[in-house]
Amino acid sequence: MEKENIAVGLDIGTTKIVAMIGKKNEYGKLEILGVGKSKSLGVARGVVNNITQTIQSIQQAVLEAENKSGYKIKDVVVGIAGQHIRSIQHSDYIIRKNAEEVIGGNDIQLLIDQVNKLAMLPGEEIIHVLPQEFKIDGQSEIKEPIGMYGGRLESSFHVVVGQASSIRNVGRCIQSSGIELSGLTLEPLASADAVLSQEEKEAGVALIDIGGGTTDLAIFKDGIIRHTAVIPFGGNVITDDIKEGCSIIEKQAELLKVKFGSAWPGENKDNEIVSIPGLRGREPKEISLKNLSKIIHARVVEIIEQVFTEIKDYGHEDPRKKLIAGIVLTGGGAQLNHIKQLVEYITGMDTRIGYPNEHLAGNSDEEISSPLYATAVGLVMNSIENKTQSAIRIDTVVPEKTSVKPPVYQKAEIEEPRNVIIEEEVVKEESTGKRIQRSFFDRYVDKIKDFLDNAE
Repeated sequence: MEKENIAVGLDIGTTKIVAMIGKKNEYGKLEILGVGKSKSLGVARGVVNNITQTIQSIQQAVLEAENKSGYKIKDVVVGIAGQHIRSIQHSDYIIRKNAEEVIGGNDIQLLIDQVNKLAMLPGEEIIHVLPQEFKIDGQSEIKEPIGMYGGRLESSFHVVVGQASSIRNVGRCIQSSGIELSGLTLEPLASADAVLSQEEKEAGVALIDIGGGTTDLAIFKDGIIRHTAVIPFGGNVITDDIKEGCSIIEKQAELLKVKFGSAWPGENKDNEIVSIPGLRGREPKEISLKNLSKIIHARVVEIIEQVFTEIKDYGHEDPRKKLIAGIVLTGGGAQLNHIKQLVEYITGMDTRIGYPNEHLAGNSDEEISSPLYATAVGLVMNSIENKTQSAIRIDTVVPEKTSVKPPVYQKAEIEEPRNVIIEEEVVKEESTGKRIQRSFFDRYVDKIKDFLDNAE
């Protein structure tokens, strides 16, 4: 009997925390078994600022996902974001002792270790090393160097850097919630896995993930990640503007934004008015939808212009770096009315809203297909790639303690070698980029675990 590969992703956002349990069905699509969602109370702009509240929110989301799915969560792949994240481009090389020997995984690991020794600002650590293109003895544009010959192996890297303390705080919250950390993924990369096609990544595309506290950007060209950035503004700043501009409480401002908000003021007529109940018996407040749209429009323009500056910094105006597939918007902020039209107007680039439904099984709940869950879906996909058994059926947790059941499990384990061999073959076919990404993250997660264990 083949073991179920149950994957779990945990999206720790500024407005919500989502725990998602899923597995691949027979058609290779993602079947979501359970989703837990809780209000994020201890996170501001993607960074944990209250450990106790964050732990409670994580536990609430995990418990809800477990109750809905019937699975007990053991470990999770978590998304990393926040205003402390920055990225740099770096090139490095190694001289091989024997140019007549075939280039192998060890040579690439040596190159990675060299990049890992880069001097960073105090308190910063490298959290992501993404290879772009390799050069062997001056021959450029090599995507897969393994199996080739050469003396000088060179590569350009996209290096993502973040504050070590912020990442360790996330690790502490997860560990204190009674679950293990099995992997880390940069949130814009997780969202990209969920909503972008390989064709778009090849043609050139900018993914803009508008969250509650931050707006994440990931740029792909020729199938390779070229640029990442985190802008420290998101949907919450729009809500704050509405709260201040209309003199109402935050809860009402959020409802106004979601139900009646538009990023394009011209869409609302002057006589369109919404009435909001007054506080504690006070008179109701009347708010013009045109004014509401003007408030939203001003802030969205500011966010998109900052993102567009990053796209221009990448070099989008260079014909060789042109993003032919344009822009894909995802995250909760992508649900704002007329935001697609506004982004097209500001950037002059083709824009679409990114839904994670392409990778989801046909019978998936419509709510999960929302851009709101793009990051969580991407994290589950990442967990599946790690081949981790992140959750077990709740009904199998108890029988393990009885004396009758063990022979059944032993038999199942004896019948498995066929499947194990197949899995090994799949790993061998893994691309250099994926292998580097995985080995680096495995080591980084181990480093966080060691830090947390020593801090006890």
